[in-house]
Amino acid sequence: MEVVLAMIGIVVMVVFLRLAAGAFDGDRVERYVSARGWELVDRSWDPFGPGWFGEKDARIYQIVYRDRQGNTHRAHVKTSMLSGVYLTNDEIVNTAKRPEAPAETSLQEENRRLRERIKELEDERR
Repeated sequence: MEVVLAMIGIVVMVVFLRLAAGAFDGDRVERYVSARGWELVDRSWDPFGPGWFGEKDARIYQIVYRDRQGNTHRAHVKTSMLSGVYLTNDEIVNTAKRPEAPAETSLQEENRRLRERIKELEDERR
């Protein structure tokens, strides 16, 4: 009976440690993304993501974030308590729509407008 209770205690402790590590990872990834001016849209644990084989301490997450230009990216991050955050397989999955450039005026129209403004300023000086 004591062996069963010890095994249950070990399982509970392992689950608790994994959940605590996940909470710390979430904060670490959020800080990494926001420090670069990006917005974290989604984060999910991906235990078999790129680089998982042979990795002992790091955990891998798939994230979705929006960059400063409004493009949406999907990437994998590898993180652990001691190694920081490493971004891999970053790809743009949705390009932001750029506002259309205003219609260009002709050079003659621009010159006419500037001459009128110069004349107004000269008249004010007098």
